[in-house]
Amino acid sequence: MALHVMDEANRCLGCKVPQCQKGCPISTPIPEVIRLLKDNKLDEAGRMLFENNPLTTVCSLVCNHENQCEGHCVLGKKGAPVHFSTIENYISTTYANKMVKGPTPSNGMKVAIIGSGPAGITIAIILARYGYDVTIFEGKDKLGGVLRYGIPEFRLPKSVLDDIKYRHIDMKGIKFRPNTHIGGAIGVDDLFRDGYKAIFVGTGVWKPNALHIKGETLGHVHFGINYLNNPDSYNLGERVIVIGAGNAAMDVARTAIRKGARYLTCFSLTKKVAASQHEFSYAQLEGVEFEYNKAPVEITDEGVIFKDVTEQEDGKFTDVPDSSKLYPADSVIISISQGPQNRIVNTTEGLAANSRGLLVADETGHTTRPGIFASGDVVNGARTVVEAVAHSKIVAESMHEYMQSLKIQKHNMTESAASMPGTGCLV
Repeated sequence: MALHVMDEANRCLGCKVPQCQKGCPISTPIPEVIRLLKDNKLDEAGRMLFENNPLTTVCSLVCNHENQCEGHCVLGKKGAPVHFSTIENYISTTYANKMVKGPTPSNGMKVAIIGSGPAGITIAIILARYGYDVTIFEGKDKLGGVLRYGIPEFRLPKSVLDDIKYRHIDMKGIKFRPNTHIGGAIGVDDLFRDGYKAIFVGTGVWKPNALHIKGETLGHVHFGINYLNNPDSYNLGERVIVIGAGNAAMDVARTAIRKGARYLTCFSLTKKVAASQHEFSYAQLEGVEFEYNKAPVEITDEGVIFKDVTEQEDGKFTDVPDSSKLYPADSVIISISQGPQNRIVNTTEGLAANSRGLLVADETGHTTRPGIFASGDVVNGARTVVEAVAHSKIVAESMHEYMQSLKIQKHNMTESAASMPGTGCLV
């Protein structure tokens, strides 16, 4: 591994205007990290990675590198780009084992984080660095959100998330409340009552989008996000149809193949898949078949009836007459993205959502209710992990500024009250 990593590092040209860094949504200082590694300063390189991106170990595995850092590498124009994903993974996982620093001294202010996905973890880590007393509220039993319950083990080992929990949550004094839904027994107003000065909502998008066609409620029909949550709960049979062709659909298909499906076909509405070339090529290699320009008409006990469609230049689709055909399947998995749950919005006065159910927030994470912030998929819809982390870094600083302003206001009010006539000693 070390030899391979250094081979890749030595290929880096150290460009004065690094296109790789421009292609990274979180602006990872790639040339500087590589330079430090080549100078045998691995710890400094690792520290730089984690300070820039608290989820660097995760992003090194799940980022769409072909369209981001590696896709912008100048060497990739005529040959193979520098595979920074391999370099980042080696540095970050090696350095992570040396991260033993305890919590920052407390500044006496409490912060609540609702949801422990990429956005919530990022916010929690950054605010803990400032000394805030952080509590994470997670609806499921373990930390990770979509990282744990929406990305397969073969792409993101659960041990990576367990290490983040140990080194960045437990060791830093961040409290973690699993199996706790905010908007049920506990509401946002309860959090404010108990002294939390700011609340972050990063609950992700867990409500699957439906096709709204006949047969969607049948017993052999499932939604992709639910399947990835716990694939061992499902008995899919040998022949499986996946409706959808994005990256999540590739995760579903490749997982089902690993769980015993012998014949698996993904159906795409368009003439090519929406997934990245990297994920698509792996799915093909593992035996997934693909059908293009197919629209589902009805799901039956025997399979799915699809019709052929033609994609127009304006992006609209027209049906091909008399093209409906039944494609047999033991199970059907619908994977056409998902939207947010509405529990918190429905139980919190003054918190607005748009027509898609996504929280309304400005660029710095301020929602329509003071003291409540949001970022990640619950604001922007389903996006990549690194995009959630990048936006959450901005929101964390916004929350820090907000809480410090509260502290200054309290100090000014105390001083003002102390200077008022009649507040001194009785004479």
